[in-house]
Amino acid sequence: MERLKFFLARLREQLWLRPLIMCLFSIGLVFLAKLGDYTDIAELVPAISVETIETLLKIIAASMLVIATFAVGSMVSSYASASGSATPRSFSLVIADDVSQNALSSFVGSFIFSLVSLIALLSGLYDKGGRFVLFCLTLLTFAAVILTFVGWVDRIARLGRLGTTIEKAEDAVTKAVVARRRAPTLGGAKVDATGGAGEPVSSDEVGYVQRIEMSLLQAYAEELDVRFRVASLPGTYLLPGRPLVFVISKAAQAVRIDRQRISECFKIANNRTFQEDPRFGLIVLSEIASRALSPAVNDPGTAIDIINAFVRIFVQWNRPVDTDERMPLFHDRVEVPELDEHDLFDDAFKALARDGAGTVEVGVRLQKALIALASVGNEAMRSAAERQSRLALARSEAALSLPEDLHAVRAASGTIT
Repeated sequence: MERLKFFLARLREQLWLRPLIMCLFSIGLVFLAKLGDYTDIAELVPAISVETIETLLKIIAASMLVIATFAVGSMVSSYASASGSATPRSFSLVIADDVSQNALSSFVGSFIFSLVSLIALLSGLYDKGGRFVLFCLTLLTFAAVILTFVGWVDRIARLGRLGTTIEKAEDAVTKAVVARRRAPTLGGAKVDATGGAGEPVSSDEVGYVQRIEMSLLQAYAEELDVRFRVASLPGTYLLPGRPLVFVISKAAQAVRIDRQRISECFKIANNRTFQEDPRFGLIVLSEIASRALSPAVNDPGTAIDIINAFVRIFVQWNRPVDTDERMPLFHDRVEVPELDEHDLFDDAFKALARDGAGTVEVGVRLQKALIALASVGNEAMRSAAERQSRLALARSEAALSLPEDLHAVRAASGTIT
């Protein structure tokens, strides 16, 4: 199921998929209308002339081609805007927008429906019953296109805007955080510190780990009667020689390991993904804040919005997970390390604190956020938040020249009572 979700998430990022599905569906509707000739519906419905249906279909065909072209141009502009105003790493979030993809699919599908229907109609495929069914389908298509266009106009006006991109990134990170909280070890066992170092198994591939096929690792571990300790979590950048796993064996002699089979358990690509890599989402949000704090943009308000988003994300991270929501121990022979809160806080706040050190309002809001997280989190989160607070304060002390500004940041950090 997890593998299927990952595959479907990658398909959502392909702009051609939904238009293709809608085209096939539209062609199916054209031939479905022929079924009206095999029923008694012809005796109950009025006769619809070929000229009437032909006129409607020509209107749809002419208008949908223009609208589809306009839709593609608008979406491309939105994608460019998202990459320029936020960060290029947010492109996959924007292109996976359901409303825009559904709108484009509807426009293209309606165009294909009108063309194929015209060919079938003028070829004499339909009798009285079939023409009536085709007429009804044409009216439904026309109504659906109008409703889709009205809804899509509102979305395209927002798509690619900085606020919308931030919302999409936060939503993606939150989903990844919730999923990781439910499966902190990806369905595997916790790392046994007494199990020894193990034999490293590396790969010759270069790229980011996007996904680990835990079931395949489990099956191979059972076959060899060993345990695997994962050394490269999703998001890790692999280089030749960097271990994928460590093999822990109880046998006195070394176990012969097929490196290629181990490599096949890791999905490696050139880019990171949001779905199984919460740290990547935090980095993307941090990049948006850093760009907003650059001298060319000078938008501390966006950085403050990102800080608020981080607070919501880490509060979600700290929420307890019910027993029935936790992923069971499916892969007892695969040890997986849990994410470290210090790494998560580094991904979120390190660059933001560096680039916002000279902006007093960002420094104050950052200190308040970190102090709040230190008070509501567990011990690991408290330690990570306090560390980031100290580092952010040190950066502000080095960057701020006005004593009043520095006093405000110190007061927010709690160093002044």
